[in-house]
Amino acid sequence: MGTDILEYEGKRVVVMGCYSGTGEACARKLVELGAEVHGADIKPSPVNLASFTEVNLLDPQSIKVGVTSIGGEIDALFNVSGLPQTFPGEDVVTVNFVGMRHWTEQWLPKIRPGGAIVTVSSLAGMAYLTRQELLKEFMDIRDFEEARQWYIDNKERAGDPYTLSKEAINTWTQQLAVEMADRNIRINCTMPSPIDTPMLDDFKQVAGEAVLSAFAKAKGRFSSPEEQALPLILLNSDAAAFVSGTCLAVDAGLSGGLATGVLNMEQMIAEALSAD
Repeated sequence: MGTDILEYEGKRVVVMGCYSGTGEACARKLVELGAEVHGADIKPSPVNLASFTEVNLLDPQSIKVGVTSIGGEIDALFNVSGLPQTFPGEDVVTVNFVGMRHWTEQWLPKIRPGGAIVTVSSLAGMAYLTRQELLKEFMDIRDFEEARQWYIDNKERAGDPYTLSKEAINTWTQQLAVEMADRNIRINCTMPSPIDTPMLDDFKQVAGEAVLSAFAKAKGRFSSPEEQALPLILLNSDAAAFVSGTCLAVDAGLSGGLATGVLNMEQMIAEALSAD
């Protein structure tokens, strides 16, 4: 490893979700680092990419065509797309997990040894280890329509669709890391705190301004797309060559503070409400 510890120069990578926010920031930085960047999303990216392909994660045929259209082998896959709870719950679980898993599985035979995958999860998925029985039931369903119907039939048990989808991403990441080890392919995910992107307004509609403000307490502000993109780039780089199966909190210490009792979520929400 030379002075460039990330070593993206000349590597061929794909970014799903390159239209805006963290995905756009990630694609833009990868281009600057010398990678050959191929983007996919439902809207064209403003980044100067090697190629852009329209892909709808709600549609398995669109996913198949998208992977074929980009073609070839790749060194790294960045999964950054996602829907908030302002969309129908069955769409949220399909895009955020079912479609993302299918998209990734289409790429697995095309990822070169030494390659890596990273997916954006969320702090909302942190309790995944406490819901493994329910998550297994959901994740064992491989068909798009059946998975959507499972959520519709099990809304009360499953709870918030965004949370469910991110708990599934965390679980799948750690399972797949073991499966891919023999092929020398790594997979990780990040769990961001709220990010200052257009999607933040959707989360405010669902959770309320006070709750979102509480999640910004540790740092005193929301993170920027760039602050979330750089850890994704690190995890898929040669600098993280021995890191796999990690669900990395990118939250300025929020989750650690809550876990150790240094921070109290109820108190932070109450303070945010009183500030209003």
